[in-house]
Amino acid sequence: MLTPTIQATHNETLATELDRAINNKTKPLGSLGALETLAKQMGLIQNTRQISIKDPAILVFAADHGIVAEGISAYPQDVTWQMVENFLAQGAAINVFAKQNNCALYVVDAGVNHEFGPRDGLIDRKLANGTQNFAQQAAMSSATCAAALEAGMALAADIQGNVVGFGEMGIGNTTAAAALMHKLTGIPVAECVGAGTGLSPEGIQHKQRVIEVAVAKHQGVETPFDILATFGGLEIAMMAGAMLKAAELRKVLLIDGFIVTSALLVAARMQPAILDYCVFSHCSNEQGHQKMLDALQARPLLNLGLRLGEGTGCALALPLLHAAANFVNQMATFESAQVSEKSE
Repeated sequence: MLTPTIQATHNETLATELDRAINNKTKPLGSLGALETLAKQMGLIQNTRQISIKDPAILVFAADHGIVAEGISAYPQDVTWQMVENFLAQGAAINVFAKQNNCALYVVDAGVNHEFGPRDGLIDRKLANGTQNFAQQAAMSSATCAAALEAGMALAADIQGNVVGFGEMGIGNTTAAAALMHKLTGIPVAECVGAGTGLSPEGIQHKQRVIEVAVAKHQGVETPFDILATFGGLEIAMMAGAMLKAAELRKVLLIDGFIVTSALLVAARMQPAILDYCVFSHCSNEQGHQKMLDALQARPLLNLGLRLGEGTGCALALPLLHAAANFVNQMATFESAQVSEKSE
């Protein structure tokens, strides 16, 4: 499997030009805060001062997880396919928010334990009916994990727009994400595990023990790819592949919550330059997300107490990307508006 080669966005000349353009707008220096940082980042990603947002899209990857056999979820596995049906019926939060913000939405069956048949609005990339139980064996074979990464890369290559958001659906996937987080950051399992879909304190403790036992069972697993194959999910692996390809194509990557960030964590260990392309939409209310963001030195745009997934944070953050592009492109300069600049 060939991993895309991602170029860092560093361009000192363009960075200086963007700073000058941003600072010359009719406002005190730095007064638009994070929007100024975002505008500069988008300009560097797109390699231009004329920042644009073209055909933004969100990819929602769905798959099931064998680890649910260990009783780590508050909901039954059937909820995965039922929620995919809800996406297709336009009934989920992500449908509402994507439509509100004129954002295309693509739902991908990466490995749901259900046969949907040909359906309008569903991209069938099913590689299996879910992963294996990683408390007993590796979640995926190396071949299946590589196929998931490659399928994600192909999907990202087909997306026409220059902004891609990532979402997910999969009962049990916070357990997989917590295991990935622990293995890739070294943060103790207890600090990686949260309530997921609504576990009780006792349920969270059980989830923690399941991960700790599984990690001990798979002690020799160390490379990012092997960690992904051992503890990940089909939707997480496919997302990681899509992220890698999207960054190679110099698209803006909108990162959602805990599970999506775990996929990015894998991708970033493979290609660290991918972080230049990532806009972190929000900090999730899932316990480990802030620590995962800290490990990536990431500053999220929003903190709304979300823990829904589905890419909802991406859709809610998208207007901020429009605002960042629009102020650079449309706001007057001191000279054009004949406004006096700050006195020395």
